[in-house]
Amino acid sequence: MSRIGNKPITVPEKVEVKIDGQKVTVKGPKGTLEKEFHKDMKINLEGNVITVVRPNDEPQNRSLHGLTRTLLNNMIEGTLNGFERKLEVNGVGYRASKKGNNLLLNLGYSHPVEVEAPEGITFDVPNQNEIIVKGMDKEIVGQTAAVIRIKRPPEVYRGKGIKYAEETIRRKEGKAGKK
Repeated sequence: MSRIGNKPITVPEKVEVKIDGQKVTVKGPKGTLEKEFHKDMKINLEGNVITVVRPNDEPQNRSLHGLTRTLLNNMIEGTLNGFERKLEVNGVGYRASKKGNNLLLNLGYSHPVEVEAPEGITFDVPNQNEIIVKGMDKEIVGQTAAVIRIKRPPEVYRGKGIKYAEETIRRKEGKAGKK
């Protein structure tokens, strides 16, 4: 019994959902998203309520049930409000800036690192130590934030590097020295 998969999704007034077999198109104020879902999942639209039904209780169908419902909900939420992920740049001389649509990072390397914005993604840099990745598709927003973070992951001794805003770095103690 999937608790998440059985929840109905209410479609807001500003969002339009079109179901064509297994292909779902969601159109909202921020743009349009399309996704093709697994053939076993039945997606029903009645009025402004979407329900996802699985054919049986096989393990694969049970796992796809909640996933399909969550992906549909994220598509609706993304076209209505969008998603964002905040990153922090910590370290002496480490900074971020925008260069057109791209992100320019100075991370202690001998050269600046440039990160290109994928389609549908925008970067916002309120100050040189903060990066905000915005977009409609939650998957692409998260992947782009992970690509930026991997350029200089936070290290455990001084905490230098790029980290998610909500992430906490467990700090290690350095050398203890002789006694």
